[in-house]
Amino acid sequence: MPRGPESAGTPPAGSAPPLLIACALGIEQLALRSGGLGGAAGPVTVLRTGMGPAHARRAVARQLDRAPWRDAAVLASGFCAGLAPGMHPGDLVVAEETRGPAGVTPCTGTDLLVKALARTLPERTVHTGLMTGSDHVVRGHERAELLAGGAIAVDMESAATLHTALAAGSRPVAAVRVVVDAPEHELVRIGTVRGGISAFRVLRAVLPAIFEWHRSLLLPRR
Repeated sequence: MPRGPESAGTPPAGSAPPLLIACALGIEQLALRSGGLGGAAGPVTVLRTGMGPAHARRAVARQLDRAPWRDAAVLASGFCAGLAPGMHPGDLVVAEETRGPAGVTPCTGTDLLVKALARTLPERTVHTGLMTGSDHVVRGHERAELLAGGAIAVDMESAATLHTALAAGSRPVAAVRVVVDAPEHELVRIGTVRGGISAFRVLRAVLPAIFEWHRSLLLPRR
């Protein structure tokens, strides 16, 4: 069952639009929250949706239907599977767009987010491209098929999260995830626990970059 969001507060009248960060799992929520919620441009919520696109759709729609969060920017985060050769656990993936059964969703401020991550985590590789959705854990030949279709990473919730967010109203949307397994580093193999620990540590550190992305979106453009 999805658990309730963890929030830095309820948006007061006239404040910057809030930020909703959606993730699937308790361990992802723990990693994101352990970075601290201070430093955001406005109120921020880390919402644990539960695993899979159906849970993501329901949880995000329910949250955005609540008056304080109806105008929130939405960012999907957590772990993902890398599809491209040379990816490693702990690499970052920023979606230029997400793809799911409902179609393709363009992301907002991809360059801003990539630059913020490069400043926050200069030792980590950041990949950008298409992030595709799945309703199951992808293994073996499916990886190659998704890569051939143009995707560089796959997860189960990002596409559903962002499509649901835009269906509820115009807003900035984005997705940033940490690679937890990759073609040469699948989790089913012995010794890949270290890869999971690496991904957890990276996810703990991304929050300042997410907040910088959110603040940048609020600045007037010349």
